[in-house]
Amino acid sequence: MRIVHVPTGIAVTASNERSQEQNRERALSLLAGKLVKKAEEEHRSLEESLKISRKVENEWGSQIRNYVLHPYKLVKDLRTGVETSNTSAVLEDGDLDAFIEAEKNI
Repeated sequence: MRIVHVPTGIAVTASNERSQEQNRERALSLLAGKLVKKAEEEHRSLEESLKISRKVENEWGSQIRNYVLHPYKLVKDLRTGVETSNTSAVLEDGDLDAFIEAEKNI
């Protein structure tokens, strides 16, 4: 018994049993196993490609926010462009709501 999965082109053959029905069941179980393995490999390669694209080197100029405290006061998010002059609220109280909302809206 030979079964071909048309969308992927995966083919399996089973001819160990005497009965054609048993060979068909065996071939279907082999095909299901190969399809699961192929799906796992695709998922793994997709995860790896996403990890590579997200990886950012830690170097000068790759920061997320700038904190300027002298001569004027300013906190600026470089990803979203949100700025605030209330540095004490951001640094002391942890008031990051404006930055978080702007990031969610991107």
